[in-house]
Amino acid sequence: MTSKVLDHFLQENLGSLKEKGLYNEIDPLQSANGPIIKVGGKELINLSSNNYLGLATDERLKQAAKATIDEYGVGAGAVRTINGTLDVHIKLEEKLAEFKHTEAAIAYQSGFNCNMAAISAVMDKNDAILSDELNHASIIDGCRLSRAKVIRYNHSDMEDLRAKAKEATESGLYNKVMVITDGVFSMDGDIAKLPEIVKIAQEFDLLTYVDDAHGSGVLGKGAGTVKHFGLSDQVDFQIGTLSKAIGVVGGYVAGSKDLIDWLKVRSRPFLFSTSLTPGDAAACTKAIEILSESTELQERLWENAGYLKAGLKKLGYNTGDSETPITPVIIGDEVKTQAFSKRLNEEGVYAKSIVFPTVPSGTGRVRNMPTAAHTREMLDEALTVYEKVGKEMGIIS
Repeated sequence: MTSKVLDHFLQENLGSLKEKGLYNEIDPLQSANGPIIKVGGKELINLSSNNYLGLATDERLKQAAKATIDEYGVGAGAVRTINGTLDVHIKLEEKLAEFKHTEAAIAYQSGFNCNMAAISAVMDKNDAILSDELNHASIIDGCRLSRAKVIRYNHSDMEDLRAKAKEATESGLYNKVMVITDGVFSMDGDIAKLPEIVKIAQEFDLLTYVDDAHGSGVLGKGAGTVKHFGLSDQVDFQIGTLSKAIGVVGGYVAGSKDLIDWLKVRSRPFLFSTSLTPGDAAACTKAIEILSESTELQERLWENAGYLKAGLKKLGYNTGDSETPITPVIIGDEVKTQAFSKRLNEEGVYAKSIVFPTVPSGTGRVRNMPTAAHTREMLDEALTVYEKVGKEMGIIS
């Protein structure tokens, strides 16, 4: 029997979330997470996956994983620092460094773990972190774990960043000051102003940290936002995920050899959590090899993204300031946003609602994630559904 206090807390707060349209229903998939998915026995056009390049279901990755499982088994068996580092992990990290144009790289079990690991391994209570106000939750939690003073600057506001960098560095209160930003902001699809950020960082001797979860595999011929701006040798920390465009699971930090050596001896998720599975490491390596050899998948992704975005705008939807394949349809009211998502689902399009606290209150949206695997026919069908449901609910005229 659970505590009556706990029962009361849970029932009261779950009820409140449902009433406000903030309760998230989880829909188990009965299929692979491809361009068409099966949910509740029904096939739907999938516009909610981060599988940008379709690699999660790519036969080449599956074969690489299967062959590696046959040779190494399904698990690494230990943490990296004992005997859980296999040669497949070393190969992956070498490929990552080459791909990101850095001296070295280190792989973690998730992108979230990267931010928990890297920030707290370098920053402490005697330091300060300048953080974009729309940075991902994993960055926020990583900053908190470090115990550094967190100074938020207005989203992509370079005047505000410069003023706060000047104040922090000239105060004499901190040993180190770091600036942290997402490369691509996941809810709006806009790109960080990295050239300006790097310029400010050089002026005030700031450490630079870019979480490129939604830029890796998408921008810079696949190498990410930092490469897109030609800044690979001017950013201290490049963070990426292996679960979005790469199509598998895990994350990585790329940077100088000394930085990576330090993370291997001081970052807690590396020290105290079992390694990536051998099959996942091999599949990630195969994905990076594919992206290094051709830009075909990126080109198809951007073509599909441009087509869907143009179609939604033509219908009259507010897609915000997105500069990337991330395409929000901003509704505003949370209850209406969830009802809109449900109606899309009923008509054959799976586009998940995103509401507070993932986005600011009153900015609820349905976030569309077109991929390289979508066909033009799928996108046309999705636009037809968007037109029908939008007019039915009075969102478009």
